[in-house]
Amino acid sequence: MEVFRLARKKYPIELSGKGASIIGARWNSKGTEIIYCAQSRALAMAEVVVHLSLAILPNDFVMLTIHIPDAVSIEILNPTVLKEDWNVFPCTFETPLLGDDFVKKNEACVMKVPSAVVKGDFNFLINPNHKDFNKIKIIGQNDFPFDKRIFK
Repeated sequence: MEVFRLARKKYPIELSGKGASIIGARWNSKGTEIIYCAQSRALAMAEVVVHLSLAILPNDFVMLTIHIPDAVSIEILNPTVLKEDWNVFPCTFETPLLGDDFVKKNEACVMKVPSAVVKGDFNFLINPNHKDFNKIKIIGQNDFPFDKRIFK
């Protein structure tokens, strides 16, 4: 399976989870390393665009293509565990705890979760502490300039 991630060139182009652990996000608390990826390039872009404006649009994004081998275990989050307002911004405290628990249990390397930005699409969370993490590789990196029309 291929998944996608937008990254900034000013940071090392690697899969580490350290960035997410600094501030926490929808699916992890501060201090929990996790790597956010999307099922498509368009979703990866949408997940980033909701946090940007034309005034602060960096021009150093790259789209990463990440290969997850079929042998890597994937847990699918049961949507019935989510409360009705799980996708509000800023996020409620429940969703980060679900991601934290996924990392702590360390049973699967990847967790499939719904996108809060695009209903019906999915993100994939990678646990960098799992024994199979080293099987997951960046297989592509392309400059990704945003189309300015998105911000009109």
